[in-house]
Amino acid sequence: MKRSTHILSLLSALFIGSFSNVSGQNDITINVTGNRTVEEAHRLNSQPKVLDTVFPIPTTSFPLLSINYEPTFEIPKIEPAKVNLQQKLPQLYNGYARIGIGSLLMPLAEVYYNNGRSRKMNYGGNIQHLSSFGKMRNVAPANFDRTNVRAFVGVNEKKYSWDAESYYRNQGLHFYGFPNEDADKDSIAQRFNTFGLKGGFHSHAKDSLGLNWKLGLEYRHFNDKKPKADSLNDWNARENFFAIRTGAEYKWGTEIFAADLDILHNSYKYGVMNDTMPGFLNTGLENKNTIISLKPSISTYSKNRKLKAKVGVDLTASLGTKDKVYLYPIAEVKYSLFNDILIPYVGVTGGLTQQSFKRITDENEFALSNVTLQNEHKAADGYIGIKGTLSKRIGFNAFASFSHVKGKALFVTDTVYSGRNRFNVIYDTINITKLEASIYYQLKEKVKIDVIGRYYSYNARNNIFAWNLPQFQIVLRGTYNLYDKFILTVDANLEGGRRAQVFAPGKDVLEENQQYALKLGFLADANIGLEYRYNKRVSGFINLNNVAAQRYKRWYNYPVQGFQAMIGVTIRF
Repeated sequence: MKRSTHILSLLSALFIGSFSNVSGQNDITINVTGNRTVEEAHRLNSQPKVLDTVFPIPTTSFPLLSINYEPTFEIPKIEPAKVNLQQKLPQLYNGYARIGIGSLLMPLAEVYYNNGRSRKMNYGGNIQHLSSFGKMRNVAPANFDRTNVRAFVGVNEKKYSWDAESYYRNQGLHFYGFPNEDADKDSIAQRFNTFGLKGGFHSHAKDSLGLNWKLGLEYRHFNDKKPKADSLNDWNARENFFAIRTGAEYKWGTEIFAADLDILHNSYKYGVMNDTMPGFLNTGLENKNTIISLKPSISTYSKNRKLKAKVGVDLTASLGTKDKVYLYPIAEVKYSLFNDILIPYVGVTGGLTQQSFKRITDENEFALSNVTLQNEHKAADGYIGIKGTLSKRIGFNAFASFSHVKGKALFVTDTVYSGRNRFNVIYDTINITKLEASIYYQLKEKVKIDVIGRYYSYNARNNIFAWNLPQFQIVLRGTYNLYDKFILTVDANLEGGRRAQVFAPGKDVLEENQQYALKLGFLADANIGLEYRYNKRVSGFINLNNVAAQRYKRWYNYPVQGFQAMIGVTIRF
């Protein structure tokens, strides 16, 4: 309580003093008495000294442990080495033979022979024969036979390669397109003979700036059956064909400069020129035609090879009854999208195709021997499409093309030189639109399937239809391999929209512009084959042809054989 009084008295004095300094700056002295408390002092008993001490580091020791460990040894067993005696490449047999017999007395024989594996030399040959001696209902005798013989040789070197080939074909048939099963075979018989030689040379420069060139030579003789009478010995068709095909290619960076030069000469002769066959209306015919074609072009591609383009021209001269010169474009562009998943392409081209008697009979073997020959002039052929892969097993291709063709060969029933069982050739100018789509599926070597669909649109100048040509076509091909032991193959061909020219009105006959057209009907041809491989060298097969047993007419008045079966064996030696 005393201490509080003292603090209060001190604060009052300070307040009064401060006020006095403000008022008049007079000095005031205040004397105050009070008690002060002082704490007691304590004396230190110890004397100061200097500490100089070194602290020792403790030493740690561990006693040795006595452990007895005796190692053991175990020797593992080593498996004995195995030697694989299987060769890297499968054994290649030099020979292959296929022998069979079918319904309608149809023998089949094929023999092939090649040399063994060689990097430099390749040579061999083959013989093929197929014939039929059976009868067909409601038509004249339709026997036929085909025999092919071929031999070849080739040499491959680092800087060049060359090859040569000779071939012979003998084909017999009958013009059976009329309803008489007892007709004389000899009177309707035909036989074609073909003999040819061809060879080629190619250089293979390894340098990226090297010049590569090629040269090819070809000769072919073709004739049909001669009449039996010696006086008519010259009244048949014979044809000689010569060809020289050469070209060069030079690469500069991403550009490839190329030029091809082709010289084709065809000489066709029937009978004796400026003469008439005794007792017949046939007159001698002769046609000589030479085509010289020069095709310079430049191809280029981008550094990543996604874009590829080609541009050039085709300068062609036709030397014959009328000498003409044509100029055709050559242009094509491709572009790869998404690492070749999609490849769109577009192009335009054209060309002159040399017509020949052999080319006509290859398409229609029932054609007349005395025909006029006119080259096929494709003035423009533009196309656009896209191809690619949907997966590693599925691919596709779809495109549309538009062609303007002059001199398109069409077959119509002959009414002058035969009993309407042979075909004459007429020529017309036609605009052709073609839409095609295809898809394929392949599972290694086990399953392969191809499906192709085509649609055609024709616009002819002088004919109401493009005779005998299909409007739509579907092709199906498939192969199934079961354990490499059973091989199943299936193929089918479907066609529709074909029309033939007739010369009188009748049932189902369409008349337009004084022309008569008859539908040939739907064509469905399906074949099935099964092969059983007994071992690597021997196998057996059975083929079922035209399983729908449809006697469709490939040509007007010419039905095909119905269901056929063939069985046989194959041997490798």
